[in-house]
Amino acid sequence: MQYRQLGDSGIEVSAICLGSWLTYGVGVDDSAGRACVDAAFDAGINFIDTANVYGRGATEEFLGRALQGRARDSYVLATKLFFPMSDSDKGLSRAQVAKQIDASLTRLQTDHVDLYQCHRYDPDTPLEETMDALSEVVRSGKARAIGFSEWAPEQIEAAVALAPPSVKFVSSQPQYSLLWRRPEAKVIPVSMANGIGQIVWSPLAMGVLSGKYAAAAAPPPDSRAAGEDAHFMGRYLTDPVLEAVQRLTPLADKAGCTMAQLAIAWVLAQPGITSAIIGASRPEQLKETAAAADRAIDPALLAEAAAILEGVRIS
Repeated sequence: MQYRQLGDSGIEVSAICLGSWLTYGVGVDDSAGRACVDAAFDAGINFIDTANVYGRGATEEFLGRALQGRARDSYVLATKLFFPMSDSDKGLSRAQVAKQIDASLTRLQTDHVDLYQCHRYDPDTPLEETMDALSEVVRSGKARAIGFSEWAPEQIEAAVALAPPSVKFVSSQPQYSLLWRRPEAKVIPVSMANGIGQIVWSPLAMGVLSGKYAAAAAPPPDSRAAGEDAHFMGRYLTDPVLEAVQRLTPLADKAGCTMAQLAIAWVLAQPGITSAIIGASRPEQLKETAAAADRAIDPALLAEAAAILEGVRIS
């Protein structure tokens, strides 16, 4: 497993991060979830990402149970806040930051998280208030560093301009993959210029880059596209996209890896990327995708993969 510095924080994280959206504490039973957490540690993963809103706290509670007995300095734990936890608990106000960090720490059964992230930007709270509140979380020892997810370039720059006296962001969590490359235009360059690393989500484009979906065919019955998550995937499930993705098969064969490993290896090879978040409901699934961090794939093959998808990618 590769390990990389998270922005300019001095925190070292694995190139693969174990994600927990729509899985642990909600869609996967505890025994399977624990098996995945164990498999992650066995694979060298030391980085775990969650959020208070996942299962309305259930995912954090699961991780709190699953991580008991492991040395606290053996893993890097990240969570987030912003989305509604109740009709009145939402956003990034000073009161909410103070309330939600304490609630998350209680559920996670720890006295601090390593990374506390704004799940989205809050247009209803002054940025200065949010940054002051997050800075207090760090200064009180409840978080080691702070980050954000899916902020616009101008929002990132405005936050960076407040540090000091505010604590500076060290991480960005955007959607990014061979099929979704929008952050390359501004978010990644702005971040790189300010010591902010990228922890990317959906590096497999909701599973489409694994090659499991075929054009003009019904999705496998046990896949995300056949379930309640299908509405998240519409833009990826068109015939032109699926046909282009299938053209990656010979490249994966040539590289001696799976299509999922090829897609993740491409992400990890891009400038500014610190870690790729992967989810798993089965240990064997996690082991396969985690191995992408150790794949030494010819850069020419990775470039060819990007060229094949050039006409269907979202930029």
